[in-house]
Amino acid sequence: MSTEPASLESLRVLYHSDDYIVVDKHWDIRIDSKMWYEKNTVQAQLRHRFPQLADPRTYYGFRFCHQLDFSTSGALCVALNKAAAGRAYRCFKDRTVTKFYLALIRGAVEGETHTVDFSIGKNSTEGKTHMMCVEGTEGCENPKPCQTELLVLEYGLYDGDPVTKVLLQPLTGRTHQLRVHCSALGHPIVGDFTYSSGTDNSPYRMMLHAHLLHIPLEPQPLRVTAGDPFVPAVDPKWLPQYSLRTLEATVEALIHRREEEDRKIKKEEQERARKEEEDERRKRSKEQSTEEESEEQRRQCQQWLSEWAGD
Repeated sequence: MSTEPASLESLRVLYHSDDYIVVDKHWDIRIDSKMWYEKNTVQAQLRHRFPQLADPRTYYGFRFCHQLDFSTSGALCVALNKAAAGRAYRCFKDRTVTKFYLALIRGAVEGETHTVDFSIGKNSTEGKTHMMCVEGTEGCENPKPCQTELLVLEYGLYDGDPVTKVLLQPLTGRTHQLRVHCSALGHPIVGDFTYSSGTDNSPYRMMLHAHLLHIPLEPQPLRVTAGDPFVPAVDPKWLPQYSLRTLEATVEALIHRREEEDRKIKKEEQERARKEEEDERRKRSKEQSTEEESEEQRRQCQQWLSEWAGD
């Protein structure tokens, strides 16, 4: 990742198979656009690099499995056929996909971990209809529950001002969720022009990056990492001062915890299915036993009637 604007040639591929391409989306480019004048998009980059893979049956030529905001960089998964898109879609729908984002946020965050659970709705206030907002604020329409886990990685300065480097894990998938949650905490993302009321316009980009994407596909899960662009070598204005935990170890620990939770849930589901099957088998056995008993009773009754008629 660099501080240079995106171009058709600047597409960075992180993973490529027969079914999927994962790219490291640039920080100032849309995924796709219906506007004739907007020619520089991820879709255009893919057509430029892989013209033979574009599917004419789709509007954009490629099936994007999820979304990233215009100003957000990082891992973006693209399905190369309808079946692959369906498999990925089911994982996103069932919320089994794990995503981690890196961000620089304004101020020094107190406490090492936070669970942010502000409900988010659309902002109906005039001039802000392109924005989202948290429940209880003026003009917030139809707020829906959403949750984000925040872990502090480092404290430091950006262009002389205190900032915190954090790892964000969205547990739901609302529009602008991470940006709105950070802003609602009082720590907006560095360079987020929209959710700083237009005041944070000096950084060259918004400091939000999709660092890791894990899709539990069968039989082989897809796990891709898009690096860390928030380092002094890329942007010298960012000066780390105090580190709480390393990125790699933190991500591995969180992935392990998620896998353990998934295994536990799967085991519970299997146990529940086994119990239901056992109950059904017991029920069928009981019904069969009752039928056999009824048949024996009818036979004895007929014998008794026959003997009584003979007497």
